Formats: sequence, C-alpha cells, structure tokens
Amino acid sequence: MTQPPPITTLGALRASGHEQKHLKQELRDNLLAALREGRDPWPGLHGFAETVIPQLERAIIAGHDVVLLGERGQGKTRLLRTLVGLLDEWTPVIEGAELGEHPYEPITPASRRRAEELGDDLPVTWRHRDERYSEKLATPDTSVADLVGDVDPMKVAEGRLLGDPETIHFGLIPRSHRGIVAINELPDLAERIQVAMLNVMEERDIQIRGYVLRLPLDVLVVASANPEDYTNRGRIITPLKDRFGAEIRTHYPVAIEDEIAVIRQESRLQADVPDALVEILARFARHLRESSAVDQRSGVSARFAIAAAETIAAAARHRAATQGEDDAVARVVDLDGAVDVLGGKVEFETGEEGRERDILTHLLRTAVAETVARHFRGLDFALLVDAIEGGALVSTGEQVSARDFLAGLPVLGESELYDDVCDRLGATNDGERASAIELALEGLYLARKVSKETSGGETVYG
Repeated sequence: MTQPPPITTLGALRASGHEQKHLKQELRDNLLAALREGRDPWPGLHGFAETVIPQLERAIIAGHDVVLLGERGQGKTRLLRTLVGLLDEWTPVIEGAELGEHPYEPITPASRRRAEELGDDLPVTWRHRDERYSEKLATPDTSVADLVGDVDPMKVAEGRLLGDPETIHFGLIPRSHRGIVAINELPDLAERIQVAMLNVMEERDIQIRGYVLRLPLDVLVVASANPEDYTNRGRIITPLKDRFGAEIRTHYPVAIEDEIAVIRQESRLQADVPDALVEILARFARHLRESSAVDQRSGVSARFAIAAAETIAAAARHRAATQGEDDAVARVVDLDGAVDVLGGKVEFETGEEGRERDILTHLLRTAVAETVARHFRGLDFALLVDAIEGGALVSTGEQVSARDFLAGLPVLGESELYDDVCDRLGATNDGERASAIELALEGLYLARKVSKETSGGETVYG
C-alpha cells in the first residue's frame, strides 16, 4: 500500500489538478486501462476466464449493477470482493463527513454547510479503496434501517425537528456512497426490505419514514443469490430484479486444473499434500456434482474439496507428531478419514438414506482410479504384483510412519519400478515416496490385481 497524497484542504486539492470521477466511470476507466496493459484485473479467480469474467467486464463498462446467480461455493463472494481492485487506490473525502462525500460534491446538509463556511479551507482526508467496499449478509431479520436508514431518536432528543434531514441515521447503502455495496444471499431479504431498495437502485435517492432526501448517491450495488433460493427460502422481487442491469450465472470449474488451483489457493494446509492427492480430491468433488444420488440443486461447494485437503493434511501432521517423522506428508490412507468427517457437507437425494457412505466411497475410489491411470499409465507393476501373489504383505495405516511403510515393501526398494513411481509424482523424501507407493498399491487394488483388508486403523495389501 502506498502513502496517500499529502493534500489536506479543498484549495490544495483544486491546485493539484485533481479531477473528480463518479464511481462507475472510475471502475470503467481502471478496467479498460488494465485490459489495455495486459494486467489481470481478477487475480485468484479460476475457471471463469471464458464465461463469467467477460460478462462481468461488459457489465462494468456499461455501468450496470450486477447480481450473480449460482450454487454455493462457486466463488461468487470472492468475485465481488475482487471488484475493489478496480477502484483508485486513494480517493479524497471531506474529513468527518458521515457519507464520505467528495470535496467537490458535498451532498448532505451538514457537508454543504461546512463547504460554504470554510471554502478552500474545507479539510480533506484520503480513503483507501479497501474502505470503499461494504458487504452485508442478507438475513430475514435485516431491517430497512440497516440498509437505508432511520430517524435517530438521540438526535431528536437533542432538539432537532423530525422533519430535519439531520435527524436521520444512515444505513449501509448511503454510507457506501462513492463505493461498492455487496449483498450476499439477496433472496433472504424480506420482500418489504427489497422494496426499500427500489429508489436507491433507480432514482438514487432514499425515503425514510415519509421523508424523501434527494441525495445523489453514487454507489454500485452488487448481489449474490442461489437460484434455488427463489423457491426454497425467498425470491428477488421482480421490480428489484429489473433494476439490476446484469444477471450473471456462475458455475463450478470446468477444467480439472482450475479445480486443483482453487484447492491449492484456498486451503490452509498443516502438512504437505502431494499434487496427486489434491487431484483425487478435485476429481472426487466433480464426481459428486455429476452423481444422480446427490442433490444438485444444493450443489457441492468448492469448500468440500478445500476442507478435505485440510483434513488429510491434519491427519499427516498428527501422524508425524506421534511417529516422530521429520516430514509430514499426506497419503492415500488419510483419504477415508476425510470422507468420514466431511460427508455431512453433501446433500443427498431423497431415497438415498443409509447409502451415503457407500456412495461417497464409490466415487472416491473412482477418483483414485482415474488419477492412478493418468500418472502411472505405461508402468509395469508385475514385479510388485508377483511378490504379493507370492505371499508378501504390505502394511500401512494412519499411524504407520513413512519409514516403516517403505521398509516393509517386498523387493520394490531395489527395483527400477520404485524409482519410476517416485519420479512420476516428483517424490523426493520418505513421506512423498510413501505417498506415491501407496497410491500405486491402491491403484492395483482397484484394478483387482491385489486384495486389501482394513481393520482397526491398519490396512494390509496382499
């Protein structure tokens, strides 16, 4: 963050040549400048480059308010918060002004009076762009006072008349003047509260308890909603929908690489999770979204795979602490624990009661098999299969250290196959090698080349 300009009065601001821009012009100009320079105005967003982002950019250029429609965990809130990056880093405001008005354009009676009295000595301060973004989670108990405002009884008690505009305590939207106001889960707002937004959205004035204040509010209103909310919990009333210039549908990542990038970016991992395991979780989430047994109206949030990655990383850290391992690395054996913990994050179709665990296990195995096929295609595992068929057993488990697991491998440690498996996954330490070999063994089990028995936290391939 750079330092704000050293300008503290209206006169100095005029002398500097500063030009006022209204909010939507500011957003438009900064977006077009970024596109001309080849800068990415949407850092940290994956999978929207050819679908959602072009629509949003056109909406910003057109100066439209925007509502994003999509199932849970599709990155709607993150996308809205990224809009802050299109604002100027610093903007001047009248110091002490309740609504943060531009020094050239005071809009409240108090600010106008100060501007007339002080002239070029009107004090100016600078507001960072992060302070120009306001966010409200819509809840059924949200009131008109929260969003628009209400008469402040304390100001009335001070002797002001009820008809005096200065008796009003402004709500979130007026306080977001010259900024962005985001309303998450818009359909959860009671319909009478949505009605209160109509004037703000179109006429840009506010009405409070019969008083009409002609405040030329300069705000961008953006909102998010789950399409199913129109029938499950509420709806966006038709006049309000009509006032949003753009209605944009979001979606889950289409490419597996984008899904993996989201998991890597958003997860806070307490241990190393190899890329192959992250890929398994990404494929697992995608299969859940395609399964007829899962309620697709609810969706399978990206947070499911993110939480799964964090869970298996925590399992690896736990194992490293109890077994004295130097490197905490997640392995295939940690995946089942994640399923046990996270199954409640998935909504199943009616009629699937009692089968939830079987469905999750089946889809997880499918994801593992696809990942094994992608990474180990062309490798000959005959040496390992023959050793196991000859009676060798390979034991692993949540509390079996990587060193102990590798030490129990039959003949594999002396073969080129061991190096090939590790090289395919870029394994460089014992934890990563154990994770790679476990994945290969699980692939052999799913291909019915070897058997597997699990009991009491121990897994034996034989």
